[in-house]
Amino acid sequence: MTKPFENTEINGMELANRFVRSATWEGMATPEGACTPALVDLMSGLARGGVGLIITSYAYVRTDGQCSVGQLGIYRDDLIEGFRQMTRAVHDLGGRIVSQIVHGGLYADPKLTKQVLLAPSRLEEIRESAHREMTVADIQEVVESFGHAAYRAREAGFDGVQIHAAHGYLFSQFLSPAFNKREDEYGGPLENRARALLEVLRRLKTEVGNDFPILVKMNSQDFIDDGLSLEDAVKVGAMLQKEGIDAIELSGGTPLSGKLGTIRKGIKSEENEAYFKDSAKVFKRVIEIPLILVGGIRSIQVAEKLLIEGTADYISMSRPFVREPALVKRWASGDHRRATCLSDSLCFRPTVAGEGIYCVTERRQQAALNPT
Repeated sequence: MTKPFENTEINGMELANRFVRSATWEGMATPEGACTPALVDLMSGLARGGVGLIITSYAYVRTDGQCSVGQLGIYRDDLIEGFRQMTRAVHDLGGRIVSQIVHGGLYADPKLTKQVLLAPSRLEEIRESAHREMTVADIQEVVESFGHAAYRAREAGFDGVQIHAAHGYLFSQFLSPAFNKREDEYGGPLENRARALLEVLRRLKTEVGNDFPILVKMNSQDFIDDGLSLEDAVKVGAMLQKEGIDAIELSGGTPLSGKLGTIRKGIKSEENEAYFKDSAKVFKRVIEIPLILVGGIRSIQVAEKLLIEGTADYISMSRPFVREPALVKRWASGDHRRATCLSDSLCFRPTVAGEGIYCVTERRQQAALNPT
């Protein structure tokens, strides 16, 4: 199996293989969003384990965009030094690391932000927490904040940035007719709904230049009534390509999507894997830039098939690396057993509790083998 382990590059960012650690909320940052030694250790473990490209968990670009406990922040210059420790540790091990940047919009947490939520439109039927429709000035201020965040990421030594425009967060909300009910230049036709995201991309290029890789994570579909459709998503992908995005990571779902959401359970066979692969095939008919596919990939056999058939250019995984940070290294050694991740999502329970992410099943098994 050679295809998954090929050396490649994305806009000059050299990668040792085609495996990507998809952004995963670790819940290990300080209350101010600063990087911690635990996060440095976690990223070092992924680099040591052979992951070709590490994407950090979502870092909020403004305090009113914070979504979760222990979430990274990249909204102040004094946070840069902590990130430098992270990037140095990864680079010392030969790895590459990209910062994912986000604003939660309607799904920010007012208990954490202590601020009224910002959203493309007022939607009391979706979100009871106090929120208001963003003015054009608000949108421009958020665009500027993303630009500043990208500058900080470059100063911190990251190899690139990823705009989070998936999973129901702010730019996902702008793209989706279910969330975006505006009647101005940022609502209505798809070209208008994509305007804010395209403006962010242009702002980032102005801030960090054309030689700094800029990726985007976006939905293939929202899987909700009146949500972003596959047809529209592909058109957005083409718009982003035209504006110079360097790679697209394809995902799907929102907090309202139920069993068709972002994090799915019951991935017990190869038939259950890569649940966005059909959408990826449609994207690949239109876009020529690298496509990173996430969503339930658990076996190297499926990964290789996706790459050989041209369904995707890179394989992105999240939960498998929680249990096995050295999964890629294991596969490269010739041990081709599927990932040991059970896809039960128990790893997020300690994250929600403020303990930081870890594989609960693995801990239980270790405790059973080593009772105190």
